[in-house]
Amino acid sequence: MTYANEKIQLDTTVAVRDIMRRNPKTIDYRATVADAARKMCNKDPSGSCIVLRDNVAVGIVTEQDLNCKVVAKDIKPSEVYVNDIMTSPLITIHGDKTVEEAAHEMIKNRVRRLPIVNEKGIVIGIVSVRDIVAVSTEINELMSELVVINQAKDLSSGMCSRCGRMSDDLKNIDGSFICSFCMEEDRL
Repeated sequence: MTYANEKIQLDTTVAVRDIMRRNPKTIDYRATVADAARKMCNKDPSGSCIVLRDNVAVGIVTEQDLNCKVVAKDIKPSEVYVNDIMTSPLITIHGDKTVEEAAHEMIKNRVRRLPIVNEKGIVIGIVSVRDIVAVSTEINELMSELVVINQAKDLSSGMCSRCGRMSDDLKNIDGSFICSFCMEEDRL
């Protein structure tokens, strides 16, 4: 049974680990920009590589880094090292943080990608603005559907929005659920 004054609530807290892409591409800090570009383009293309030094994440190199720091300056990619163009220090977020917190971190730090780390600080995934927009769109669509369901035209029993009495004969009048007694009073 659904009641006219019942509010639908949806917990929209989603952990960033639930939307992250696992196993982000990585590259050694001594690799060339050409190596990074090939890695980003081969099998399952990606817009970034996490830069490792002795298997520890120390930075990130992105398509934007390649374009702005190498291509736009007409520098030969095979002559530039990832270490020279990477963004460092690496800005990360823990996997148990929410998507909302990740979005705030991206805005605060003006970045479009956040590597996800575990309790030991090891990179376990990556999340991008596109990933956050995708999950936000899904949540908004679900909320819209729930609002439609909650405002169903055929709601028949519940509490009258006007008098507060229980009724088995409610009618939706401009978004308010009115009992037959209050409707009859309106006619008089």
